[in-house]
Amino acid sequence: MDQIRVGIIMNGVTGRMGTRQHLDRSIIAIRDQGGLTLADGRKLLVDPILVGRNAAKLKELASRYGVDRWTTSLDEALADPNDTIYFDAQLTDLRAAAVKKAIAAGKHVFCEKPTAGDLDEAIELVRLANAAGVKHGVVQDKLFLPGIRKLKRLIDGGFFGDLLSFRLNFGYWVFEGDWQQPNRPSWNYRAEEGGGLILDMYPHWRYVLDNIIGPVKSVLCHGQVHVPRRWDENGDEYRATAEDAAYGMFQFDNGVLAQFTTSWVTRPYRDEIGEWQLDGTLGSAVAGLRDCRVQSRANTPMPVWNPDIPNPIDFRAGWSEVPDNQEFGNAFRIQWEMFLRHVVEDAEFPWDLLEGAKGVQLAELAMRSWHERRWIDIPDLEIPA
Repeated sequence: MDQIRVGIIMNGVTGRMGTRQHLDRSIIAIRDQGGLTLADGRKLLVDPILVGRNAAKLKELASRYGVDRWTTSLDEALADPNDTIYFDAQLTDLRAAAVKKAIAAGKHVFCEKPTAGDLDEAIELVRLANAAGVKHGVVQDKLFLPGIRKLKRLIDGGFFGDLLSFRLNFGYWVFEGDWQQPNRPSWNYRAEEGGGLILDMYPHWRYVLDNIIGPVKSVLCHGQVHVPRRWDENGDEYRATAEDAAYGMFQFDNGVLAQFTTSWVTRPYRDEIGEWQLDGTLGSAVAGLRDCRVQSRANTPMPVWNPDIPNPIDFRAGWSEVPDNQEFGNAFRIQWEMFLRHVVEDAEFPWDLLEGAKGVQLAELAMRSWHERRWIDIPDLEIPA
């Protein structure tokens, strides 16, 4: 059987998500199953080289996963013509510069979000990649969550009738760090280091909104620093300069109104960390990361306002579970396999750096809406030659 080796430069995978999702559950999982079977029957074998700033972490990670190659020199890694894909999961403020280097070295690029700290630089990445003729993709993992895929299946099957509204309640409590260790990195709360919930999460919400409802046309947003005093990983107190909550509304040409609450200062009273509710004339659905429940028009109860008696309706009882009907793989691995096929077989991969730039655009306009206290229209992106 013919085999194809693909060398992958993996920069920034010492972080929690980079290790768990991109290295462990994606690239190592593909390697350990013997590679990826291509359409013509050949095997694509992945060969990663780990890149980062901390030699001790890289050495431990390489030892843990049986990876032969690691380096603290990105330039050294990019110089090897046998490694053709560059992947970036670094801190936001480091990503664009490294991606530019990879493009200049002729590498295909696959990277996390946001692709850059501002829209101008995100557009520049698109222009540079297109001019260099390299293939490029951006992680859009939430499209491949089982709950979101079930929600899309319901839309495609006509379950909702006319769509009316789309709501999200997403987040959890991030400890301040004074009496319990913080459960998110401290740089997330420093705007000067690329932190901020809007830049972190609104690139996600852009591709969810665009792919579930349709192209977003305008945004109204308010952000806030609810907890200004926090303590970092070393126990040192610092002042948060980046928002820890955002309250956004989004409009579409089809009349749907979306309302997304995203917060690192909330204590969930729901089944999952994030829950999307989509309402339509014929039915409603509530989707989490994995599960999805529906209530049809015929099963909708008729509540009556009466605060003088206990609520007689068990609202949850009127909802039914959407079955899996298929096996759902890891969302990150699915995209990795799609991008690898895109590079080797020229298979379709629509989520390129332009889609990544759209996410940065939404975050930037949401910040502008917050500061100007008004609705902001979202123009089509034009990429200069």
